[in-house]
Amino acid sequence: MENKMILDDIQNIIAERRRSPSDHSYVSHLFAKGRDEILKKIGEESTEVIMASKDGDRVRLIHEIADLWFHCMVLMKEQEITYQDIFAELEHRYEQGSST
Repeated sequence: MENKMILDDIQNIIAERRRSPSDHSYVSHLFAKGRDEILKKIGEESTEVIMASKDGDRVRLIHEIADLWFHCMVLMKEQEITYQDIFAELEHRYEQGSST
């Protein structure tokens, strides 16, 4: 599956869980708990990324970065930010030469 399609699918699923909460959905649970819970998870995942990197465990690092990215996408939905907004910012920085 193309990377953009994966991001679209994840973004759409997260939006659906916010619109129509489910008792069995982890994402619905995060939205129900609110922004502080989402931020707490981002903090936890950030720490796990750091630890995996320090341990030199590439496979675990990939897993933890994916977890962090996912939780950031939940926060982005909570704040009505899309991955396209992030890509636009990255493109702007690239064009300005500030990301190199």
